[in-house]
Amino acid sequence: MRSALLALALSLPLVPAAFAQAGAADCTPIADPTARLACYDRLHGRLDPVPPATAASAPPARTAPEDPDSQLGARWDLDGQRPALFAPRAYKPVYLLPATWTDRVNRSPGSPAADHSVNEPLNLKSVEAKYQISLKTKFSHRLFGLPVSLWGGYTQSSRWQVYNGADSRPFRETNYEPELMAVTPLDLPLAGWRLRMAGLALNHQSNGRALPLSRSWNRVIGTLAAERGDWMAELRPWVRLPEDADDDDNPDIADHIGRGELRVARYWGEHALSVQLRHSLRGGARSRGSVQIDYVFPLAGALHGQLQLFSGYGESLVDYNLRQNKAGLGVTIAGWR
Repeated sequence: MRSALLALALSLPLVPAAFAQAGAADCTPIADPTARLACYDRLHGRLDPVPPATAASAPPARTAPEDPDSQLGARWDLDGQRPALFAPRAYKPVYLLPATWTDRVNRSPGSPAADHSVNEPLNLKSVEAKYQISLKTKFSHRLFGLPVSLWGGYTQSSRWQVYNGADSRPFRETNYEPELMAVTPLDLPLAGWRLRMAGLALNHQSNGRALPLSRSWNRVIGTLAAERGDWMAELRPWVRLPEDADDDDNPDIADHIGRGELRVARYWGEHALSVQLRHSLRGGARSRGSVQIDYVFPLAGALHGQLQLFSGYGESLVDYNLRQNKAGLGVTIAGWR
């Protein structure tokens, strides 16, 4: 009797095994992975549903942009994108203008601050090269649980007297501009436009020069940006942070460069046209500012040509109180969109 029971117990596992081998051929052709797994589970007597993938095991979800045509959305991650933090990307346009011409050469730069004016005229040419590099990176997707992202930016622009061989081709002026920016997305109708973002930045700009050519200032800059089809507009008012009189390189800089700017741009295909207006927001003799026009056009691949026209005050920090007209032609590779 005991031998019969043992033989019966040993034979029981062979029945479902043989059944599974026979039915496996029916499960194998099933293309859908979930349905195929359920078929195998039924063959082996497992009837409980397969648990869903946990957050730890599932791949991170990628949120597609709500508006792929939005220039601002792609530029500032306004539509829920969460790319890798600290990855560098283009900020302001990156360009090289091998030849820029001015109708007024600033051979005697000066400032109302003590010891900030040159004693002898500088040997400068009216034609020089200009280039700009500009990068930004995202530090945080949210701040204090709020839908506010934190960014860092750096822009550097140089004026190079490359055609001034008699004076060893010096770099006449380089401006350094680091900033910290908080940005929040918006989606509000505004007179036919779509208000897309607001921002607040802490900005420093200086030329790193010794006296008498040292120029610098610190600002808090607000931003409101809107879109309408192929058009984009940015309003950026700012307030200069006060400095001690002994440390102020340029006490009247806001009356020349301005207290805010408006930039309007249109993009079509591989072309872009932008107009930047700055003003002191003062009247009478203190009513000053500038206008800059940039036109970008395709050349080859990612390389684009750039025409830049400027008229007014503040084309560079050392020229902040010089009114001049400038024109430059060159190439741009990034950041023009």
